[in-house]
Amino acid sequence: MQTFFIASILFTACCAVPRDLSGKMFTFPVESNVARVRLPPSRNNFTSVTVCLRFFTDLTRSYSLFSTASTANNNDFLIFKTANKGRFEVHTRGANSQFNGLPDEPNTWYSICSTWDSNSGLAQVWINGNSSTRKVGFKGNLDGKPSIVLGQEQDSVDGGFAAAQSFVGMITDVHMWDYVLSACEIQRFASDLNFTPGDVINWRALDFNIVGDVVIEDSQTYGCFHNQ
Repeated sequence: MQTFFIASILFTACCAVPRDLSGKMFTFPVESNVARVRLPPSRNNFTSVTVCLRFFTDLTRSYSLFSTASTANNNDFLIFKTANKGRFEVHTRGANSQFNGLPDEPNTWYSICSTWDSNSGLAQVWINGNSSTRKVGFKGNLDGKPSIVLGQEQDSVDGGFAAAQSFVGMITDVHMWDYVLSACEIQRFASDLNFTPGDVINWRALDFNIVGDVVIEDSQTYGCFHNQ
């Protein structure tokens, strides 16, 4: 009987059904070196990446928006907001591309998309459908199994967290693609129009695991991004 019970738990854990989080958001209510959401990707090894999400925070310090780590590098694909006004960073296998002069007001909902292509190494950030310049990051594939986390910045695979870099606020509509999304598709995402959902991470069929103080709530973004 005990063996059957353990087997049932393992079966349930490994066969969890992805959840449609349309109309929902993750709320990170406290600064922490624990609270996070793990997002197991549907595939490994990337030659290109696009990540889009929406966020709201009153933080003026630095914080992580999307952290991907692997055994090869703890910053395989990282979207990071620095304490510098208007500065966002995209790290690709440790190579840091900095983008300045971007919209950055506290207590404001923003749509952000970040893209990277392995052949050129070019990375870019889009805020509310408006693009930054392109800057060179890592040239080469992101091989290996990634660990993807919301709410913390990984200094090792699912570890090495610092409360001073944690995210406090709300995040919703997280998608990840294994290719560079077109400008038109990014603008459709930003305007909350019909777009192709992520083929690596899909908010409408999300496999996730919450650790620590994170709450799932009804989203507050409905209608916010139309006619941007």
